[in-house]
Amino acid sequence: MTIRITWARAAAAVVALALAGLLFAWSGVFNIAASSGHWKITDWFLHWTMRNSVRTHAALTAPANPKADQDLVSAAGLFAASCASCHGAPGVRPSPVMQAATPPAPDLAVNAREWTDKQLFWILKHGVKYTGMPGWAAKDRDDEVRRMVAFVRQLPAMTPATYRTLTAMPTGDAVLDSCTGCHGTDGRGRGQPDIPVLGGQDPAYLLVALKGYATGKRASAVMQTAAARLQDADMVRLAKHFAAMPGLPRASASATADRAAAQIIRVGRPDIQLPACASCHAPGKPYPVLTGQRASYLAQRLRRWRGEETVVDARKSQATMPVIARRIPEEMIVPLAKALAER
Repeated sequence: MTIRITWARAAAAVVALALAGLLFAWSGVFNIAASSGHWKITDWFLHWTMRNSVRTHAALTAPANPKADQDLVSAAGLFAASCASCHGAPGVRPSPVMQAATPPAPDLAVNAREWTDKQLFWILKHGVKYTGMPGWAAKDRDDEVRRMVAFVRQLPAMTPATYRTLTAMPTGDAVLDSCTGCHGTDGRGRGQPDIPVLGGQDPAYLLVALKGYATGKRASAVMQTAAARLQDADMVRLAKHFAAMPGLPRASASATADRAAAQIIRVGRPDIQLPACASCHAPGKPYPVLTGQRASYLAQRLRRWRGEETVVDARKSQATMPVIARRIPEEMIVPLAKALAER
């Protein structure tokens, strides 16, 4: 018997297959339990698809500079708080509960070697669907992603002692320990250019900042993770504790400050609608103290607020500081940061 294939019959076959698939899904027969695992062919196909996707998207969208050159303390702190339970860490076994997932999280001390820096950046920023790997919690913080790429790249050769040094400065106080791993016991940021000096800051500002990170109003995967675990009373205590430490002096501008930078600090640049730094960042104002802050940290923050040069201004944040940062001439960012640090 010869079956004649027509367009109508082909369409009917497609509809029948679709309905059969929906009926199978509706029946609940398919076992979605993580404990059932995947068939070997399914596991191979999913990983093959994922690797192809990462390779393509990383090549097209990852930045040319996907890895930071230094600044590993903040990345190490976030890894210890959010990643080590799944992936393990030098001297730290992964949680058996998380390893019972399908698929289980890989050992990055081995797996990191299989990816390029661009591919690691893309995975860390965007995550992977249908696994436990989330996208980066703060979408516009590529600087944090770059630091995590650098940290993950060092995991294959990192010793347990080095990992402990990067992630912890214990004080015996669990609440303080949630901060000292990155900010140090003296509140001076352990010499890291991406971590601000907290000592001498206004406690009211520090409290507002912590609450902003806890609620997601301020963007930082590192700080949002740390602040989310704190109670209101803990935040008040931490703000007072670090603000009371020596750190940020309050004095007049030094004679070594660049004259143009000093002008921006005192009176701004009306010709380019750039307000004076001192109009907001001065004693008695509800904004952070910049006097004596680490110059590298200030420069990094200003450049992050400016955003990527390839993105048009209209698509960037219109919040106060991003707008102000974009009005600062590029050649003035470092002199301005240094002038503020020397005040």
